Amino acid sequence: MLDMQYFADMEARIPKNSVRTRFAPSPTGYMHVGNLRTALYTYLIARHEKGTFILRIEDTDQGRFVEGATDVIYRTLAECGLEHDEGPDVGGPVAPYIQSERRDTYGKYAELLVERGHAYRCFCEKAESAEDAGEFDRGDDPCRSLSKEESDARAASGAPFVIRQRIPHEGMTTFHDASFGDVTVENKTLDDQVLIKRDGMPTYNFANVIDDHLMGITHVVRGSEYLSSAPKYNLLYEAFGWDVPVYVHCSPVMRDAQHKMSKRNGDPSYEDLKAEGYLTPAILNYVALLGWSPRGEIAEKEFFTLPELVEAFDLAGISKSPAIFDIDKLKYFNANYIRSMTPEEFLEAAKPEIEKAVGTGFDCALIASLLQQRCEKLTDIGPQIDFLAALPEYGEELFANKKAKTDSEVSLRMLREARPVLAALDDWTAEGVRNALVPLAEKLEVKNATLLWPVRIAISGRAVTPGGAYEICQLLGREESLARIDRAIAMLSK
Repeated sequence: MLDMQYFADMEARIPKNSVRTRFAPSPTGYMHVGNLRTALYTYLIARHEKGTFILRIEDTDQGRFVEGATDVIYRTLAECGLEHDEGPDVGGPVAPYIQSERRDTYGKYAELLVERGHAYRCFCEKAESAEDAGEFDRGDDPCRSLSKEESDARAASGAPFVIRQRIPHEGMTTFHDASFGDVTVENKTLDDQVLIKRDGMPTYNFANVIDDHLMGITHVVRGSEYLSSAPKYNLLYEAFGWDVPVYVHCSPVMRDAQHKMSKRNGDPSYEDLKAEGYLTPAILNYVALLGWSPRGEIAEKEFFTLPELVEAFDLAGISKSPAIFDIDKLKYFNANYIRSMTPEEFLEAAKPEIEKAVGTGFDCALIASLLQQRCEKLTDIGPQIDFLAALPEYGEELFANKKAKTDSEVSLRMLREARPVLAALDDWTAEGVRNALVPLAEKLEVKNATLLWPVRIAISGRAVTPGGAYEICQLLGREESLARIDRAIAMLSK
């Protein structure tokens, strides 16, 4: 006999009368863009409605479990500011929040469905993959028509079985989605999906229904690939006599018009984008607009802080059309965020990349000030400043510049004039170097550029640099700057 008090007690624990959403990732090793979007939308719905945002770890598929993947989930949510109110690490009124720790719960609810005739034990030999996928020809399985007595007896004898949902042969099932509206399917097109596998673990399709109800989830955000499973979810809710949550199915994020984004195809995860130099706020802002658009007075607005997204987000703005992930568009967002940072914020963000490129012996604040308007992403930093750590090989053709009116001969003369002036300089700062070289150009009766071009080429070995000769001299220091000028004079003297 089933303990009906158990089910009554479980119902009594469910929080009610407020919006409750959940982000329920599988611990598979990384946070892809579509997953991050689901987390963000789930968070925004909860915060917009002054509700509760829950983290649940769905680890029923142990074959896909990756060690350390749960830490990736925690770290990503924390970096993105998507703070959850309940979850495995913070607890809550409907714990536990890890599915593998709720195993006994699913078995009891499956048996309740068997008791009510909405599910049945299947003793047929099936491949594990078929059980997981729910691939089953209903008409070929004799177990569907087993009497309850025979089914109970075979189970009691120790015969292995799965528990399958008993889908009605007749009629239609209709569900409503916030994005796609009403969707109706014929029940005869649905299969008797597996609810509990032979090892006692639930399938994803069963566990998420049980957990969503017992955790009081009011809005379920997931990918549109689950639209085909929604009728079976609805039939489960009806079988238990439970209210159906609001479904929000989001169309996929695509790499192009034909292909979904996929890690196996080399498409970036959140951590990949961070490693490529994209800022978390820019990533979040862009991801929010992959399938959602603001409406009304802010319909044309592109740039949103997280609090602004919370204020603006509504379900009506979610699109049914697939979203194309455009890396150039993300780069545009990221560049805007970089430009909008305070100098102190940019220095903090840029410092790791600066030190990776040139070490710790340089003035990071000065370097950052030269780079902020020249970067679209943080990884643009290294290639622009690596000449500071080591002078690159370059040819004397770099000294020729029509606008500066220089060639090898002119450059050699300019460097020979500049060298002693710089060597005698007491104030080795950008301002001090400027105060020395500008009067020298006037004395030589040449434009400033005619003097400064060869100096900058000599100390950088680059035609394009962040900052000019003054700043580069300050960064390199007296000894290194003069050594590089000497090297250039030697080159041009041959």
